[in-house]
Amino acid sequence: MSQIDDTRERLIETYRKKAKHYDFTSRLYPAPGYPQRAQRLRAVRALDLRPGDTVVDIACGTGLNFPLIEEAIGRDGQIVGVDLTDEMLARAEDRVKANDWRNVSLVQADAAAFDFPMMVDAILSTYALSQVPECAEVIAHGAAALCPSGHWVVLDLKMPGSTPRWLAQLGTAVVRPFASIDEWITRRPWDAIREAMQENLVDVSWNELMVGTAFLAAGSRGPGTKRP
Repeated sequence: MSQIDDTRERLIETYRKKAKHYDFTSRLYPAPGYPQRAQRLRAVRALDLRPGDTVVDIACGTGLNFPLIEEAIGRDGQIVGVDLTDEMLARAEDRVKANDWRNVSLVQADAAAFDFPMMVDAILSTYALSQVPECAEVIAHGAAALCPSGHWVVLDLKMPGSTPRWLAQLGTAVVRPFASIDEWITRRPWDAIREAMQENLVDVSWNELMVGTAFLAAGSRGPGTKRP
């Protein structure tokens, strides 16, 4: 089994175990008191959504972003929620039914292999893409599927540039259940995501959050956006 396959299997196993209580435990992620919901809201706002838009939520998990997206796109919009793990999608389906959302489609797929629908208005990934070894390819594939002026937004964790010991320990504790911490640090997926967005999108912005423990990256499709 390759390292990529090993990482993927570890992610599936981990999130299957966490799915049932994920909505509660995610409030403690990556540490108690971390402003996760505020950051999610900031990420959704960066999508610059309008009523009727179609949004792809990559690694949607249990659908924690759905209420924020629904508020912006309304019932005439569409959400395509994509996740690797069946148990997480089952919880997302429960959320969809509980809210009687008729405009949400759920797809079980590896982000790296997902066939993005063409001409979508926005793509979002929160606290997940850095765990995908092929994260740069996901950015490129998504960028090619965006409609003119469509937006790609990634909110995720990273290691700070100058890492105090307590932050390094926090980062290690957060990532260890999902992937090899040495591999994650060596791979520096936040750099790969930033470079891929700069190569495939225009008007790219990069904001580090919470003393560099997280980042919010955003870009849009423009005349210079590459096609496959």
